[in-house]
Amino acid sequence: MKVEALRKERVEDFKEYCRKHRPEVDDSFLYEEDLKSFEPYVDNPTYIIIGRQGELAAAASLIIDDYNRRGKKGRFRIFHSEIEDFDCYNLLFQSILKHIDGLDKLFVYVPIVNGKMLEYIEGLKFNVDRYSYLLVRENLEVPEFSFPEGYEIKTFESGCDENSWCEVRNAGFAKLKGSDTPITPEMVAKMIAGEDNIEGGSMILYHNERPVGVIRGAKDEYEDSPIMNIGPLAIIPEYQGKGLGRSLLRASLKFAKEMAYKRTILCVNAENERAKALYIQEGFKQVEAVVCYKYDLINNKKP
Repeated sequence: MKVEALRKERVEDFKEYCRKHRPEVDDSFLYEEDLKSFEPYVDNPTYIIIGRQGELAAAASLIIDDYNRRGKKGRFRIFHSEIEDFDCYNLLFQSILKHIDGLDKLFVYVPIVNGKMLEYIEGLKFNVDRYSYLLVRENLEVPEFSFPEGYEIKTFESGCDENSWCEVRNAGFAKLKGSDTPITPEMVAKMIAGEDNIEGGSMILYHNERPVGVIRGAKDEYEDSPIMNIGPLAIIPEYQGKGLGRSLLRASLKFAKEMAYKRTILCVNAENERAKALYIQEGFKQVEAVVCYKYDLINNKKP
């Protein structure tokens, strides 16, 4: 077996490989929008293994964009081999480790049903960091909701609300594993300009003109059908526990219904028990579970 860096002439082969194996891996960064703009540049190191017939047989691609680099971490876009052999994963991983300058940890997400891959990842000395659940809500009625006096929900306005969005999201997620790295106004602007954006789907909750909550509904696909993805949903700490998150969620569900979406989907960390309980109470059902593995680059440094 031979590992080589992905060259431009094989980028389309890599994209096809990602499409082929999306059901077996975490596909958070394997949507068509992501693959459309994919290039194997310095912040996106990618390696492949070529099979006997010249076909692409394995691939590993690490995301080290500005957000991840500020958190001193890297996240795998894909880490997968058609050849069921630990050596394939190890060869790919050793190549990826050439690109870890400035990073403290690496993360890879693996569906809990993919037992063989879990075994390989653990063999590389990755440790379980957390579990994450995917929840889906079918076309159910949306319960009535209202906000207390002094509260108002407004549609996000580009060029005006980026800082407010960051303020709420960063405060609300400051202690949430995987989302504790602050985002920037530039990242919010890019999010709103993305192909998955739905006009009017991003909303901010205000209390006496102070931004205290945010929620977003975006275009997504699940089981080959359109679905609205809800997230983030964040409330600043001092306003949590007042039922505002439930009302924000219902506002987003109402928006999804108005946009003729038959289903909505969201993701929640296992340790965020209060949030998961809320979603279940509001009609969501767990459909998938994913293991988030962490590789500690500090403790695994070679002497």
